[in-house]
Amino acid sequence: MGRRTALPQIKLSDAQKAKLNSEIKSFYLDERGEEIGMIEQMQLLDLFEQKLAPVVYNKALDDAKRWFAQMMENLDSDFYALYKEEG
Repeated sequence: MGRRTALPQIKLSDAQKAKLNSEIKSFYLDERGEEIGMIEQMQLLDLFEQKLAPVVYNKALDDAKRWFAQMMENLDSDFYALYKEEG
């Protein structure tokens, strides 16, 4: 088997970035009573995209793997539950 190539960095679409920038601005205003400028919003979003997104992504992969493993454990019992009694 060949070596796996690394996945590209997680990138948000322009629409996602615009929505999240708006959320950051609202958060600062609602929670801290502070205005935050566009540059600061973009810097925070870049930080989250570079540092937080991979952590959340990896956690989601771990959760999906755990769920899939649980479903595979159930597969054996579910399979034999379909058997008909031989007469």
